[in-house]
Amino acid sequence: MSEIDRAVEILRAGRLVAFPTETVYGLGANALDEAAVRRIFEAKGRPLTSPLIVHVASVDAARALALVWPDKAELLARRFWPGPLTIIVPKQPSVPDLVTGGLPSVGLRMPAHPLALALLKAVQLPLAAPSANRFTQLSPTTATHVREGLGDRVELVLDGGPCAVGIESTVISLAGSGPRILRAGMISQPEIEAVIGPVETGAGAESPGQHPKHYSPRTPVVLGDAPPTGHGARLDFSNMPDDAPAYAAKLYSALHELDAQGYDWIAITLPPDTPEWAGVRDRLLRAAF
Repeated sequence: MSEIDRAVEILRAGRLVAFPTETVYGLGANALDEAAVRRIFEAKGRPLTSPLIVHVASVDAARALALVWPDKAELLARRFWPGPLTIIVPKQPSVPDLVTGGLPSVGLRMPAHPLALALLKAVQLPLAAPSANRFTQLSPTTATHVREGLGDRVELVLDGGPCAVGIESTVISLAGSGPRILRAGMISQPEIEAVIGPVETGAGAESPGQHPKHYSPRTPVVLGDAPPTGHGARLDFSNMPDDAPAYAAKLYSALHELDAQGYDWIAITLPPDTPEWAGVRDRLLRAAF
């Protein structure tokens, strides 16, 4: 039996499989099976009020889960899918309220990783899949990170190598009065506005990743100058790439490595406050909260 076949068997039985996407590794369950989805929350220690993103194999599969599929959703999906953009739309009743934190909308995404797409096509189910880590901790960008963080809480980890994007998807809501980016990512506001016109920004309960402290190593993160006492490490442009995509791809892996060293602190220089760096800055600000 292949790894994909084994994963399909596990998922159809209502259990959990971790799998790679281009952003981070996800902890997947059948999104239409409430008991299976509940196992995600239990494995992560995640509050039931925090909504999950549902991963699909195609735009057609996304439309099937949407009560309303706006023209702007179609434009964004055709431009950015498969890719690191989650689109929030009103949900069909078939999507359990547990998936959406009790809200009437659902976040949908088609991942741009060949193993994730192969799994989605083989299982023929939408998969609810937050990051495959304990709640608020560092997201995993390798299979090893998943195994170290979740242990036997996940039945199978599909190893697709390091994640290419490295931080979680941009989340845009089309379920309100106008388009609004709720979580920054590596698809920037100007890129989205080039497709659908003006977009607002701001937090919202419809999106995951909104807790003030999130994406955090165990080692305290300090933004700016290093503390005068203790033994720590620094992340800045002397040891990290100076362009946003390469920095994002390396960020969580670098933090995982430093977190294992027993430092008293990790000092990080914030990158520029520009649209292309917005996703990275969001993750660093939450990690240091």
